[in-house]
Amino acid sequence: MDHNPMYHESSVFFELITAWLFVAVFVLYIGAAMASSRYSHLRTWPLHRYVFWFLGVLCATASVVGPLADRAHTDFTAHMIGHLLLGMLAPLLLVLAAPMTLLLRTINVHTARRLSRVLKSWPVRIPSHPVVASILNIGGLWVLYTTGVYVAMQQNMFLHLVVHFHVFVAGYLWTLSMIYIDPTPHRFSFVYRAIVLVTALAGHGILSKYMYAQPPPGVPIAQAELGGLLMYYGGDAIDMVLIFILCLHWFKATRPRMTVAV
Repeated sequence: MDHNPMYHESSVFFELITAWLFVAVFVLYIGAAMASSRYSHLRTWPLHRYVFWFLGVLCATASVVGPLADRAHTDFTAHMIGHLLLGMLAPLLLVLAAPMTLLLRTINVHTARRLSRVLKSWPVRIPSHPVVASILNIGGLWVLYTTGVYVAMQQNMFLHLVVHFHVFVAGYLWTLSMIYIDPTPHRFSFVYRAIVLVTALAGHGILSKYMYAQPPPGVPIAQAELGGLLMYYGGDAIDMVLIFILCLHWFKATRPRMTVAV
């Protein structure tokens, strides 16, 4: 796809701003973790949380800044790799980094209580509901790839930003609605989440097969086929990690506790 010079200049500006934003987010997390670990009554922030955060930020950055992001404007296969990084892998890694837990450890008690009330409010409860989050995530992808939105976003910088923002936020909300790493005021049973998860994965898989047979408008057949395969098998690989974590939490919550005879 051809792009006008103004679009290219806007894209470069966006990439620079985004790069600095990701660097700032990474530094803030590291600073907060190190600061919270100084408190004697708190355990040292686990090293693996640092690793998850670093890898999550790296995946998100690579999908919108650099060679992959530039190629994604003209290559649907590269775009799909970016989708897997931004909408699936990065959200999973960032959720595993437990940023809300870290924030609650870092801020004072009064602010933490106010934040807890916000997390319990309906504006947060609705989009983090498993069904709503699934509709925002999987439904958004159906709209993107079965209508003219994909072509339009390559020509309009504002729409390009909106789509990428939605893909990331929807992926993050969906992930945290399925696995509870951070404090979650509105919890749903393992059975309920498992049913919603399987349904959402089916919708994702069907979409990838649909794209393989019916390429999005403006996408060459060869690129659509490879992109569909990446979405199907790459998405399954990431989803297997999510399923494993959900099942692990389920097992830990339901296994019999050993009793000690007196």
